[in-house]
Amino acid sequence: MEPRSLPLATAFGSVRRACPADAPRIVEMVGRLATHHGDTATLTQDDLLRDLAGERPWITVLVAETDEKLVGYAAMCGLIQLQFGARGMDMHHLFTATEFRGRGVGRSLVEACRIEANAMSCRYLAVGTHPDNYDAQAFYTSLGFERRDAHPPRFVIRLEP
Repeated sequence: MEPRSLPLATAFGSVRRACPADAPRIVEMVGRLATHHGDTATLTQDDLLRDLAGERPWITVLVAETDEKLVGYAAMCGLIQLQFGARGMDMHHLFTATEFRGRGVGRSLVEACRIEANAMSCRYLAVGTHPDNYDAQAFYTSLGFERRDAHPPRFVIRLEP
């Protein structure tokens, strides 16, 4: 079986690693996600560029693109279970623009996160949800994530080497 890699071709377009030129649109989408959760985003382009493409990148951001327009993103940061020597990634954000929901964007972003985490020798991908976000919880379960006994809810999927 040929190893999967990014960019990932999809029915709506593609998912790829974010680049510095994507920063304005990513900051805008982060703001929309924050608003959805009742937060006020204070992320600036400079903050994002520092963490995405600075001397010591802190996060990995993948973007969903259709017709050269960004329609979603996923942001991941590293985790570790040091006692097991097991790297993992936390899918800290997953966002799809409202007008593109139901078209496979979220599923494709999660698949791209799995591909990217595998490429970084991670053994698992984790994600948390708001306790009342039952749609997100059902979504992650439908993708094979297992719910962990935690509050707020956490979901984990094991990755194949």
